[in-house]
Amino acid sequence: MAFELPALPYAYDALGPYMSKETLEYHHDKHHQAYVTNGNKLLEGSGLEGKSLEDVVKESYGKNAGLFNNAGQHYNHIHFWKWMKPNGGGKNLPGALQKAIDSDLGGYDKFRTDFVAAGVGQFGSGWAWLSLKDGKLEITKTPNGENPLVHGGTPLLGVDVWEHSYYIDYRNLRPKYLEAFVDNLVNWDYVAELYEAASK
Repeated sequence: MAFELPALPYAYDALGPYMSKETLEYHHDKHHQAYVTNGNKLLEGSGLEGKSLEDVVKESYGKNAGLFNNAGQHYNHIHFWKWMKPNGGGKNLPGALQKAIDSDLGGYDKFRTDFVAAGVGQFGSGWAWLSLKDGKLEITKTPNGENPLVHGGTPLLGVDVWEHSYYIDYRNLRPKYLEAFVDNLVNWDYVAELYEAASK
């Protein structure tokens, strides 16, 4: 199955002032497009043509680094755009997700602190994650294009800490970017939708 660049689910200027039009134009139109283009080239002859994107990510991990990096980043970014929305973020979470965060992670405030810390603590490029593994929520971080799929988890929320995700707007202030993401951008309805599907 060939990779395709999805359209953003909002206008390029919809996430301001927390993520600028310029950032989204570069990040979506240039960086994500490059993962799609390179991923499609590397998919040819890999033996994984016709597989779902999730299966390509899982089956290329540790075996085909070039394909994995591009497929992983394609998967991550498809969701990253949906993990944000205008007027998002904050503490108003759907009920079942809120209960799980309370029981598994010690409540919203602790989740926020630990999620931001995971992103700050990821040395170099990578992602911070909220995922479901063995029926429980957990916060993790991964390098480069890696994600919880290859560690037995289901990604529910991820934030990109590659510098191209925040440098135009925040320069070297990664913590401020992460705080703005959680407080003002997260699409909790989409996170809850993924949580519900993964909990079945």
